[in-house]
Amino acid sequence: MAPRHAASVSASNDQPLPFQIRGASFSLLALKVVDPADPAFFDRLADTLSLAPGFYRNAPIVLDFSALAPESPVDLRAFCQALRDLTLAPVGLQGPAAGWEDAARSAGLAIFPAGRVSERTADPGAGRSARTASRSQRGAAAVRQTPSRLVTDPVRSGQQVYAAGGDLIVTVPVSRGAELLADGNIHVYGPLRGRALAGMSGDSGARIFCRYLDADLVSICGFYMVSEQMDPGFIGKAVQISLAGERLVFELL
Repeated sequence: MAPRHAASVSASNDQPLPFQIRGASFSLLALKVVDPADPAFFDRLADTLSLAPGFYRNAPIVLDFSALAPESPVDLRAFCQALRDLTLAPVGLQGPAAGWEDAARSAGLAIFPAGRVSERTADPGAGRSARTASRSQRGAAAVRQTPSRLVTDPVRSGQQVYAAGGDLIVTVPVSRGAELLADGNIHVYGPLRGRALAGMSGDSGARIFCRYLDADLVSICGFYMVSEQMDPGFIGKAVQISLAGERLVFELL
């Protein structure tokens, strides 16, 4: 009986799994919550979302509660439901302070490690120390020393192309619904539609260059702008986009 049982287990283990677990990379929005007790919090958030309703509809979003004390009176379940009522899809809590983990799990949220978004926006008015700036410069130099990634096949809707550690060069059109990501610069020698996110590793000196701007979203070092917020004078033109402080700057080429 024992050998037959062992053989049965072995045969069962040889059956192909009905699923696959793979690593994947996605760009997520982060909502830093500073004063959830503000009576106008959700009204003002709704006003912001109304600037680009198509972009924000059902957008997955990570909550950043790093500015709140653990004893802050926030009903996380109710807070997430209010976000869903605004068509956002809260998926996790970023780098929570001690005391928030249980509430996050109870609300069905994943726990994300503290990331650059939290670090960069913790005090928007504060300047970086010389040591921090030096690290940023060394990181930017390291990014630019990495070979670029060249894409010569059309980037279609639903595709994501990532240049880890370097620049991304695309010589073909980028379709609506596609996503370009690079730790360095992004160059598109054709129509740029979809999303383009440069400086993913924190390089604030990264830029986006394109022959024809028609993007749904552009982002550098985490600071982004959606199409509805872009100056119409740049749409359909050859443009370079850079970051000045916390503001994206558009210039005609």
